[in-house]
Amino acid sequence: MATASSPITPTGGHSSQPYDRTKAVKDFDESKVGVKGLVDSGISTIPPFFVFPPESRSDLRPRPGSESQIPTVDLSAVFNGDSPDLRSSVVDQIRSAASTVGFFQIINHGIPLEILERTITSVKAFHEQPAEIKARLYHRIPKNGVNFMSNVDLYSSQAASWRDTLQVKLNPPADPNLIPEVCKAELLEWNRQIERLGEILLGLLSEGLGLKKERLKEMTFNEGRMMVGHYYPHCPEPDLTVGLNTHADPVAVAILLQDHIGGLQVKKGDDWIDVRSLPGALVINIGDLLQIVSNEEYKSAQHRVLANCSNEPRVSVAVFLNPGAREDVYGPLPELTSEENPAKYTSFTLNEFLARFFKKELDGKSLTNFFRV
Repeated sequence: MATASSPITPTGGHSSQPYDRTKAVKDFDESKVGVKGLVDSGISTIPPFFVFPPESRSDLRPRPGSESQIPTVDLSAVFNGDSPDLRSSVVDQIRSAASTVGFFQIINHGIPLEILERTITSVKAFHEQPAEIKARLYHRIPKNGVNFMSNVDLYSSQAASWRDTLQVKLNPPADPNLIPEVCKAELLEWNRQIERLGEILLGLLSEGLGLKKERLKEMTFNEGRMMVGHYYPHCPEPDLTVGLNTHADPVAVAILLQDHIGGLQVKKGDDWIDVRSLPGALVINIGDLLQIVSNEEYKSAQHRVLANCSNEPRVSVAVFLNPGAREDVYGPLPELTSEENPAKYTSFTLNEFLARFFKKELDGKSLTNFFRV
């Protein structure tokens, strides 16, 4: 099996040659084996380009007891056709979570547990295929809507993160023939489920803003769906790196399915809050786009994933909801602005918005400051 070029040997010894970071990153990328390939080669220390500066590592730890600060919302009233009062209660809970921490978990969301499990299992199966099979899909930019890579900001980041990613455009859809067979049926079914759930969530979020239920849907917020299936192998030195660096999502809404390993953290004030994995739950977070469109009624939150210290790999599947109309102009909704509450952001097209995001590394990245009036 191919292995990444690296100044670190499989046993953890260091080469006597001067370390060339640029070459090491390029060799790793061109090897197309990803982080899992490094682990499979037997390394006991991580390559230097994964090591974060000491000042960035002081708080890389779980925070036991903090999980209760992430709200959990039961959607059963929405699906069971219960009374308007119960639906109103769900809207209130979502509005409260979206306008404070920007993260919440949902239960009784209508997606069967077996579909959740099959989705996670299929993404894990993709990442655990032989390196030469995955290498056929290795591209830094999605090719025909499907690609495998490690670190979207590999060449611009101060340090790489310890994860690999399968990316699939769900809508407009990638060519189904390009989706790997090992996970094709599961991801196509996942898209069907998320399309339905996305419409429901956007309706509840619209109502939480005092708008008609269809408002965000009319803005095509459920028509630009992208899935990322992250794989976080065991990290031999988890105190030196992260699984996913601090960032806010450049989307309207993110829907996350995570396994039982944990590691996701959300920033609340000066503290990092652990998002504990709940069986059958999905994690929802507000993205920068919805913070802007809501004129800051809803808050986009900084979040990250710690490096995986478990002997088991961590697997997560996120779907990002974004407008399908990329050349339309987006900004604070007129219904949410007034003389007393003027627009806090300028307007832009989605293409301009995303181009700005991908110009630099993830570290602490948020687009809200860039477009602020």
